[in-house]
Amino acid sequence: MRIFRVTFHNQGKIYQLFAESVTQAELFGFVELNKLVFGENTTVVIDPGEEKLKDEFSGVTRTLVPLQAIIRIDEVEKRGHSKIFDIDANANVSPFPSPLFTPPGK
Repeated sequence: MRIFRVTFHNQGKIYQLFAESVTQAELFGFVELNKLVFGENTTVVIDPGEEKLKDEFSGVTRTLVPLQAIIRIDEVEKRGHSKIFDIDANANVSPFPSPLFTPPGK
């Protein structure tokens, strides 16, 4: 089974999710994440950050992420833990503010 790790900006935070399918969405400028994968529940230790993400995306079959919010997409051999990171004020990673498509002038 192929698993993708997708890292993207969302509301001032950096999200890292795992999905079985990542494709170009039908809507222009969006990436579609299908079949989100979360860590196994067989372990005794529960990660509160991943539980928060699991609650946020419960009942979601697919999610669309704007292309300019994507930082990185990796194909990985096994799933890891989904996470939410705070953006450091001194970090050099920030969302690209310009529109993806600019119509030609008249």
